[in-house]
Amino acid sequence: MFVAAIPTPTKLHAAEPFLIQQDWAGYTPEQHDIWRELVLRRMPQLEQHACAEYLDGFHQIGLQADQLPDLTAVSKRLQPRTGWQSTPVSGFLPADAFFEMLAARMFPTTTWIRSRESMEYTPEPDIFHDVFGHVPMHAHPVFADFLEHYGKVCAGLTSADALERMGRLFWFTVEFGVIRERGAIKVYGSGLISSHGECTQVVERIAGLEIRDFNLDQVLEEKVDTGNMQKVLYAIESFEQIYEATKEAEARLG
Repeated sequence: MFVAAIPTPTKLHAAEPFLIQQDWAGYTPEQHDIWRELVLRRMPQLEQHACAEYLDGFHQIGLQADQLPDLTAVSKRLQPRTGWQSTPVSGFLPADAFFEMLAARMFPTTTWIRSRESMEYTPEPDIFHDVFGHVPMHAHPVFADFLEHYGKVCAGLTSADALERMGRLFWFTVEFGVIRERGAIKVYGSGLISSHGECTQVVERIAGLEIRDFNLDQVLEEKVDTGNMQKVLYAIESFEQIYEATKEAEARLG
């Protein structure tokens, strides 16, 4: 098993004002119930259609269906494996703070949970999207290395055009990525993992969705639509592929 050395604490600068402590004891029974309902709704579909790396990571970091995650406990299980932490933040981060945290293997994690009226969709990421959707993949060594490198590349970019193009790479991998696994399409992107509607569109091949082979040239040019169901997704063959794609994008745009 891959075991990462536990790094010395990283001093953040741009992200420092956004760091908070999670008040896990302050969650109400209703909030735990919302988490439970969201998890139990998603897991039957994901057990069949999520990639093996996500399902393995879910168990490795100790997520439970019946209660909201304690981010300190999650990080204690995650950090020895890949060096990543699930780090609580106050909300949406500016780009420089976000990239700084990724480069330090600290995933910015919101601590609020959506209301029952917003079970289907919330416009801003909550703890369900951030932890359930993202963090299990951080237990996979290659994905963990890819995400750190992505953060470092973006932190060093000054061109708005280059950052927009790199944002498309993030969107079509980390957020809406799919992978071929033994000939079948499996989901790994957090937007698919955490959204029943988006994932069902992939699983049922709903008309209007096109799944293409991953192509860096196309991904860097593909416009992102954040307000509607995705019409185009890019299937990778391995996580090494997107790590290498990030290095290639760095050479082109850096």
